[in-house]
Amino acid sequence: MSISRTLHAYLNHERVHYDVLPHPEAFRALAIAQMLHTPEKNVAKVVIVKVGKQFVMTVLPASWNVDLHRLRTVFATHSVRLATEDEFASLFPDCELGAMPPFGNLYKIPVYVDQSLTEDEEIVFQAGTHLDAIRMRYWDFAALVFPVVTEFHRSPVEV
Repeated sequence: MSISRTLHAYLNHERVHYDVLPHPEAFRALAIAQMLHTPEKNVAKVVIVKVGKQFVMTVLPASWNVDLHRLRTVFATHSVRLATEDEFASLFPDCELGAMPPFGNLYKIPVYVDQSLTEDEEIVFQAGTHLDAIRMRYWDFAALVFPVVTEFHRSPVEV
C-alpha cells in the first residue's frame, strides 16, 4: 500500500473504513475511473486554485471542469485562477505531484466540494500516488474534511 503517509495516519486515527484500490499508473481521474470500472461522477479530482494569494482545493467529478466564473462569484472576487503545479508542489510533501487526496485540511488548505459529489454514497479519489486510489463513504469523507459545499463545476457539454 502506497498512499500518502499523512492521509493513512489520519484515516486510521479516525477509525474510518476505506478501501485502497491499486491500479496501473494513471495521471488523470478519468483514467482512474475507467481502470477501476467506477462511474466518472463518483471519482473525484482535485484542482488547486488561487484566490488572491491563498490556495484553495476544489474537488469535483472526474469528467467535469472548474468554472472559474462561478468560483469568482463564490469568493466574491475577480482574483481567482488555476494554480500552477510549480506553485503548489511543495504544499503536499508526501504526495506525488497531481495525485493529492481531497483532504486539504491535512495540509492547511480550505476545501470546496462541488455539490454534485454529495449525491452519491461513495467517493473515490487519488491517495497521494498515481498507483492507488481510495474508496470511502462520502459522508465519512465530509465528516473528516468539513468542506464547503457549493456549485462550481462546468460539465464537459457546457459551453
